[in-house]
Amino acid sequence: MSSLMVDFIISLDGYAAADGWPGFWGLEGPEYLGWLEDQAQHEHKALMGATTYRLMSGFAESGEAGLSGLTAMPKVVFSSTLETPLSWANTELVDGDPVEAVRDMKQDASGPPMHTLGSLTLCRSLLEAGLVDRFRVVVFPVITGATGKERIFDGYPDVALELVEHRTFDGRLQLLEYVPTVLDGPPDAGDQA
Repeated sequence: MSSLMVDFIISLDGYAAADGWPGFWGLEGPEYLGWLEDQAQHEHKALMGATTYRLMSGFAESGEAGLSGLTAMPKVVFSSTLETPLSWANTELVDGDPVEAVRDMKQDASGPPMHTLGSLTLCRSLLEAGLVDRFRVVVFPVITGATGKERIFDGYPDVALELVEHRTFDGRLQLLEYVPTVLDGPPDAGDQA
C-alpha cells in the first residue's frame, strides 16, 4: 500500500503565506534549500489542487530555481476547472472525487509514496477521510498576525499527533513530522497520562 504525507510550510502562528512577505518569509537557508532539493530527488508522487497547480506550474514555466526536480516527478492535480492537456510536464488531471482517487492510489502497492503540495482544502479532505499516514510541517520563526493569509488549520478536525521525526535547518527552521490520528472529539481527561 502506498503511503501519503501531508506536507506544509507554516509561520509560527499557522499561516501558509503573508501579504508583502517574500516566499519562505525570506528565511530559507542553504541547509533547508538543499534538503528540499534532496526531497525532490526521492521518488514520490506530488498531489495538489488547481490553485497550487496554477501557482507552481507558473513558477516552473518562468524558470524558478529549484523546481527541476518537481517538474520531473509525477504529479496529480485534482480539479473540475482545469482541462487537458496540462502544460506542466508529468502532470495527470483527475476531475473526480479526490478522496476516492487517493484511496484507490493508496491501494496500488507498486505505486510511489505520495506527498501533498500546498492545497489546504485537499489536505483537509484527505485527513478527515483517514488517508494521511504522515503529517509534516516546517515551522518558520515568524508571526504574521497582521499580514498572514491562508490559515492552515481552520476547519480541520481534532487530530492527535505522535512525533516521529524532528530536525532544525539553518539554526532556525523546525521540521516536525507526525503520525496523525483523527479524533471524534477531545480525549477524556482520564485518557491523558
